[in-house]
Amino acid sequence: MSSRLLRLVVLYGGVSAEHDVSRVTAAHVLAAADRTKYDLVPIGIAKDGTWLRNDKAIAAITDGTPLPDALEVDGTAVEPLTELRGHADEAITVVLPLLHGPHGEDGTIQGMLELFKLPYVGAGVLSSAVCMDKALAKIVAAQEGIPQCRWVEFRDGVDDPTSITTRAIDELGLPVFVKPANLGSSVGITKAHDEPELDAAINLALRYDNVVIIEEAVTGREIEVAVLGDTAPETSVPGEIKPGSEFYDYEDKYVTGAAELVIPAQVSDAATAEVRELAARTFTAMRCTGMARVDFFYEEPGRGWLLNEVNTIPGFTPGSMYPKLWEASGVAYPDLIDQLVTFALEVHRRRVGFSTEH
Repeated sequence: MSSRLLRLVVLYGGVSAEHDVSRVTAAHVLAAADRTKYDLVPIGIAKDGTWLRNDKAIAAITDGTPLPDALEVDGTAVEPLTELRGHADEAITVVLPLLHGPHGEDGTIQGMLELFKLPYVGAGVLSSAVCMDKALAKIVAAQEGIPQCRWVEFRDGVDDPTSITTRAIDELGLPVFVKPANLGSSVGITKAHDEPELDAAINLALRYDNVVIIEEAVTGREIEVAVLGDTAPETSVPGEIKPGSEFYDYEDKYVTGAAELVIPAQVSDAATAEVRELAARTFTAMRCTGMARVDFFYEEPGRGWLLNEVNTIPGFTPGSMYPKLWEASGVAYPDLIDQLVTFALEVHRRRVGFSTEH
């Protein structure tokens, strides 16, 4: 490929329980990206942390042959700094991290890329870390006056494990949802209907993180809004998820596909305007850049819109809510990738332009 093309390095896989989800996301992004604009370089990160340039996928992209539904994490072992910065004389490099969960969506990769002085798509170090940690995100949302459901935090080694179930039930009632604070894709999430189930759910969540979030079960619709931009973010039409099981779990998202996505969500014009404004407020409060999917519960009648969570690296397959919301709002999948790359370059120019002198 011509060296004049912008070099777009797609990172996928990663050291988290969401490794396989990332492999699917990366395959679809590579298939959709405009090959007349980008020199596409997929790099998989194995669960042991090894970086592997996927030469088979690069050959398929060059030949125009179809990619698999999920990229393998296989190929030539590379050293991150050399691979990412070694082509600076040939082309501009932008990194697109598609690493869901810890060690990818939590600010770690973002910090490394900033140390390498490379532009990258998506939220920065602080925003990524805060949005990944559901407890800290709730604290920020509360400070900003953004409505959300009631919740209790349990920190292993800090809080009393003998009283947490009683305290959670007293404060939140039953049933409740139990989540690892720093994970996504519904991994490790349980709906607990009684105290024994709650105890088991906490122990399951502690397999993935030392901080656990226990939330009240909200009787409401699940509505999501896609956000795109930087200092003046744009919002998509809202979409509704109708789970195929008791709640929108991992199987529903990635295995059975039983959930129904309704786009646009059937809510009033006033409610649509309100949730889009709340999504933009949340995006700004969390200091997001590039992209985020902001998830809400809609409790009607009742408290109205309640923030659920913010995903700074949302699912990006053609069937995922984020690109589908933008498609319904007039932004096609390849154009969405182009806009994200543009924002990455703009944010990078601003970031490296700050003075380091005193």
